[in-house]
Amino acid sequence: MVARLTESPVYAHLWSTPELDRLLGERARWQAWLDVLVVLARVQARAGIVPVRSAEVIAERARVELLDWDLITEQTRRTSHSTLGLIRGLRAVLPPEAREDVYVGATVQDLTDTWFGLLMRDVGDLAVRDVTAVRDTTLRLAHEYRNTPMAGRTHAQPGAPITFGLKAASWADELGRHLDRLREGRDRWAVGQLAGAVGALAFHDVAGGDPLALRAAFCAELGLGDPGISWLTSRDRVAEFGWVLAAVCATTARIGGEVVALQRPEIGELAEPTRPEAVGSITMPHKRNPELGEHLDTLARLARAASGVLLEGTVALHERDGRGWKAEWAALPEVCLLTGTALGLARELVDGLEVYPEAMRDNLARHGDRLASERILGMLSLRLGKHAAQELLHEVLAPTTPGEEAAVDLATAVAARGVATAEEVREWSARPATRAATAMVDIVLQRAGWES
Repeated sequence: MVARLTESPVYAHLWSTPELDRLLGERARWQAWLDVLVVLARVQARAGIVPVRSAEVIAERARVELLDWDLITEQTRRTSHSTLGLIRGLRAVLPPEAREDVYVGATVQDLTDTWFGLLMRDVGDLAVRDVTAVRDTTLRLAHEYRNTPMAGRTHAQPGAPITFGLKAASWADELGRHLDRLREGRDRWAVGQLAGAVGALAFHDVAGGDPLALRAAFCAELGLGDPGISWLTSRDRVAEFGWVLAAVCATTARIGGEVVALQRPEIGELAEPTRPEAVGSITMPHKRNPELGEHLDTLARLARAASGVLLEGTVALHERDGRGWKAEWAALPEVCLLTGTALGLARELVDGLEVYPEAMRDNLARHGDRLASERILGMLSLRLGKHAAQELLHEVLAPTTPGEEAAVDLATAVAARGVATAEEVREWSARPATRAATAMVDIVLQRAGWES
């Protein structure tokens, strides 16, 4: 039985996806490490460091299903070395003539950092796919509801009119910037590591060989970039990748939080998708809880915490420092799992999002001309100056007891001050001032290459 709730077979779907499990699961990780060792032996064979036949046998036998995992576990604990158990387990399934040619000149960090490069490449590609999907759906929402008026809100209070298209376009534009980050950063993150003990590749500097050429071949065969210089204590790549994923996760939480707030029955402007068999409450059967939106916030909190651990790792000592680097073993997979899960939920949320334009219009109407105060302020500023107009409207609209301010007719109150007629004020507030909002929606759509 597992000790962590996030790994429970009952609850694991809340913290990972089958696709991510295939990349980050126990067997997948070990096989990825073995694959790195296979490539290392292959390029070393071409360089004359190990026999070609040994590299071929290692490639044939470096399979997780062939290894004795009880032996590997026992040897790892016995030696207190991170990968010596794996080395001995692999050597045990090789013929005697190939056993000396496993893991030659490599360190634990060469192996695990190269796996990090593979992981950041592959998880980053999945993130690009899913961010693109969420972005495209939010672009569709922005286009469809470009002119649909609703109350803009500040500090959770009704402010001035916007359109729902503007809100959706804001989501889409932010997601578009994440796509830029993921694509632009890929070449920085997807690199290998073959550094040796202190980054000088001394072991491979033998028999007139070129250790830098060997490293370049090693990285190329794995589909990774050559870092150019060893990065044993230069952990900015991992920290940056973790931050970008956490930022993506935070954006999904922002979208989810909007739905949580606007799904409240007293607002009723949005609702996340649900299933007939979903149970909101076992004591209050009437409830339809925003489970997706809430869980996106949960995932984002944990992703930010994990990315913080990765940032801590950038402060490292000398040429090798296990403190931050080993913390990455826990934190990097964690932020990958959390963000991948969040993106799957975000796709579900926006794909099935229920939008209620009538409720948006009703909520605008319920507040009368007060939500036009920004536009009225602008018009009065042309006559009185901004600050004088601000003071006048503040006096007219100063709240007294809850609900009492609604009894004040703004047009009549302004007219009584002799600065505008009631008809002028009503004209200024007759339609939402959303022309700029719709223009910004168009900018976002054009920037994304949207075609309706």
